[in-house]
Amino acid sequence: MLRRLHSLPGLFAGLIIAFMAITGVVLSLQPVLDHARAPAAVGISVADLAQAVSSNLVGVERIVHSASGAVTAYYDAGQGAAAASIDPASGAVLGDYVPSAFFAFFTELHRSMFLGMNGRLAAGLCALAMVVLSVSGLMLLANRLGGWRKLLASAKGTWSHRLHVELARLAIVGLIVSGLTGAVMSLNSFGLIGDTSGTLAGFPSAVDGGTPAAIASLAALQDLRLGDLRELIFPYSGDPTDVFTLVTSSGQGYVDQASGALLAFTPNSLGQSVYEAIYMLHTGQGLWWFGALLGMASLCVPALAVTGTLVWWMRRRNQPRIVGNVGARHADTVILVGSEGNSTWGFAATLQQQLALAGHKVHVAPMNGLAESYSSADQLLVLTATYGDGTAPASASQFLARLQHLQIQPGLRFAVLGFGDRSFANFCRFAEQVDAALRARAVPAMLPFASVDRQSAQSFAQWGQALGQQLGHALTLEHVPTLPATTDLVLLDRADFGMEVQAPTTVLRFALPDDRRNWLQRLMRIGHGLAFEPGDLVGIVPPGNPVPRYYSLASSTRDGVLEICVRKQAGGLCSEFLHGLEPGQTVSAFVKHNPGFRPQTGKAPVILIGAGTGIAPLAGFVRHNRRHRPYHLYFGGRDPASDFLYAPLLRAALVDRRLASLTTAFSRVVGGHYVQDRLRDDADAIRALVASGAQIMVCGGRQMADGVRASIDLCLAPTGETVSALKAKGRYLEDVY
Repeated sequence: MLRRLHSLPGLFAGLIIAFMAITGVVLSLQPVLDHARAPAAVGISVADLAQAVSSNLVGVERIVHSASGAVTAYYDAGQGAAAASIDPASGAVLGDYVPSAFFAFFTELHRSMFLGMNGRLAAGLCALAMVVLSVSGLMLLANRLGGWRKLLASAKGTWSHRLHVELARLAIVGLIVSGLTGAVMSLNSFGLIGDTSGTLAGFPSAVDGGTPAAIASLAALQDLRLGDLRELIFPYSGDPTDVFTLVTSSGQGYVDQASGALLAFTPNSLGQSVYEAIYMLHTGQGLWWFGALLGMASLCVPALAVTGTLVWWMRRRNQPRIVGNVGARHADTVILVGSEGNSTWGFAATLQQQLALAGHKVHVAPMNGLAESYSSADQLLVLTATYGDGTAPASASQFLARLQHLQIQPGLRFAVLGFGDRSFANFCRFAEQVDAALRARAVPAMLPFASVDRQSAQSFAQWGQALGQQLGHALTLEHVPTLPATTDLVLLDRADFGMEVQAPTTVLRFALPDDRRNWLQRLMRIGHGLAFEPGDLVGIVPPGNPVPRYYSLASSTRDGVLEICVRKQAGGLCSEFLHGLEPGQTVSAFVKHNPGFRPQTGKAPVILIGAGTGIAPLAGFVRHNRRHRPYHLYFGGRDPASDFLYAPLLRAALVDRRLASLTTAFSRVVGGHYVQDRLRDDADAIRALVASGAQIMVCGGRQMADGVRASIDLCLAPTGETVSALKAKGRYLEDVY
């Protein structure tokens, strides 16, 4: 619901909101320019200013002091009405006052789009939509990051999603202020808010009527500083019974032109004072620097519209369409899905189709969409992956908290099926936590907890058979995974290592195909163009098997090649296939972006730790460290004579300062060590680097990663810092296999 509340206004009103934002950016320049052009006032009284103006201009009728500080005098010297700009320090005439036709045009365009009251209504609705977008987006971000306290934590996702989040963080306060104040001003234009214009004091019943005194001697005007003046209307020439009409920042009244007394004064109402503050906040008039900040915030809106549309479109493109999805209230079977890369959705779609064919009314939703109750449901089926080191995937991050509020209906039963890779130590940990949480809520289990390793269609089918037995009918689940569009890559060259230490490893470099897409297709990532950075993953589909294997990339698109490092695994279908490749032969591949494994922006040091083929993405980071950020690399291998991967690159990087230090550990030599041993030896240096804000990035096998984590914890123990705390801050990243 919250995602829809954020998406729908953005999709339907995004274009016009962006248009209003652009016109708002233009108008934000007006108070800045007015402030820059306005001469500085030196505390002159209104009496002195009015005296000087009346002496310099024949037929002066009124003086207006704008919020920007500019003073304008309107007069009629017998040749028609005219206006002059006035020096606020002396009252001297600076020249004719000519309103800016440019800003007048954009003011009307921003206010009503030249459509009269209908345009004002549309502008008001857009302002309200911007508030809804800002608030709902803020709530979505808090949910995704794990709570309001983590609102400034690093965002994960595609480049368009991360850019959307960062721009929103910069602009959110300004957009909410602009939207709220704009909506109030729109309501006021329709008279839907109480009195905001103020009520002029009743004309005084008695005036002095004597000979008008010199303006500079009028006490009421002498006591008034120019900064408090809004408007001064002069009495009609030759009429001693007329008075000065005075409008100030605090109210309105009259001044006797003979005695100088303040005859009547009506203070501003609370509503008027509030509205004037709202007007100032929205326009920047009188608060030019705040107007400039709002203008900069509005500059983000067109980019937010584009990136937001991309995020929505890519989510729609990647999520399988669930045909015949029944509403939650009417479903007898509810399938909840936890997925990070959308592969689990494909299994859920297969399950939904077969259950529907068997006569069930099935509702499918992300785990974060868990409702408070399912009044008609008999089965709750949870299919979830586990993200990273045993945590919840993005679409399930709030499930366990929401589960505490689930109203369990009589007869409801559940089953949990976990998806993962058994080579990871925390295989299906989150799915196990979900199963335990449902049991703790006393929901009866239909089946024991089950898992699917590496998207095994056979394991999924076996679970389906067991589920069908519980439902009382056959349930055949034949799942064929939907792969992203693949590209044929031609092997350019290869370099082999590790044969002498029984760890055959090869570095493979593939040529990139010509990208013939237009700019829009590249932006939307349509077609077969490849765009990647070191740390991203390439999925390679081995012959005769539809399940891709993923390898970390050591290169970026800018290098002109796709480079991976592969160790041969005994019986490994894909690794044996890759090790058998010769230059000129091809593979079918696609890129899977991995933005969660990137060095943070900034100048803080980065500690890179890798062993074996885990060096690949780290070498890529070093290769592209053109700003010479202090990178400290720890690399572990077996023998420097056999498997010192990327040695020429690393030595060159030490010379040109792309690499600040290189520490190696080789286990198959005399006095051999592992990389975690070197970390403990350098405990003092590790502590100093972390204290200076260093980020730690680890890539390699699970056993190595566990040892590194224990060594880092040991190094940091005297400081009270921990790996877990660093992970929470985005300063400890792992890419393990």
